[in-house]
Amino acid sequence: MDSPSGEKGFHIDANEAAANTDLPSFTSSRSDLETAFLNKGLNTIDMVALSGAHTIGQAQCGTFKDRIYNETNIDTTFATSLRANCPRSNGDNSLANLDTTTPNTFDNAYYTNLMSQKGLLHSDQVLFNNDTTGNTVRNFASSPAAFSSAFTTAMIKMGNIAPKTGTQGQIRLSCSRVNSD
Repeated sequence: MDSPSGEKGFHIDANEAAANTDLPSFTSSRSDLETAFLNKGLNTIDMVALSGAHTIGQAQCGTFKDRIYNETNIDTTFATSLRANCPRSNGDNSLANLDTTTPNTFDNAYYTNLMSQKGLLHSDQVLFNNDTTGNTVRNFASSPAAFSSAFTTAMIKMGNIAPKTGTQGQIRLSCSRVNSD
């Protein structure tokens, strides 16, 4: 079977449209996040743990601009500092760290940031605006071991969601393109 790019041997069904409908948005509410994760067999603790992956990485201004100019559940100093590189108009491709405390270290600082109203994305901060997920955020912020354990469990569960086996798929050498034969 040919892939969409014309390569022989396998069917590749990963595409932007499916990702955009299947993955939660950076503007998602806590309820929408929970629904999206539950639809994949992941519970609320899994959702909060996997969101901790945002302890590393960056986001483009266009994904958090509305938050830093219009939301009230954000630390004002944090919002002001972000506005310097993310003006109301233009600059949508400017980058900011998802974790302002330890952006290059996989740790639990992401959760401390949420407790200080320094979640970069709306979908991050909503995890600490509700008692249900707020307690999990507090637990992960105070216990690196609890976060690490829950993250490991959730990653394994996520890896078991409709896995491709045999010749059904491939492990890409570069995420942006299918492997050559």
